[in-house]
Amino acid sequence: MRKKPRIYVLWDRCKGCGLCISFCPKGVLEFSKKFNPRGVHPPEVVRPEDCVGCGVCQDICPDLAIFVVLEERAEE
Repeated sequence: MRKKPRIYVLWDRCKGCGLCISFCPKGVLEFSKKFNPRGVHPPEVVRPEDCVGCGVCQDICPDLAIFVVLEERAEE
């Protein structure tokens, strides 16, 4: 087991600015096709295997709507 990054998005908090998507160095995020309660398309993780856990997405988010956690997971 080793620690791997996992991204969590708080959909209710997201205002859909897209900064996390634009600044992700690995292209892990894209806008969801679904709307959140604010009527915007929040990000969703589309390539979780490419996430390196750098935390740029959580650092750039003005609403603290996204965060990265290192979790112990079995090798895939």
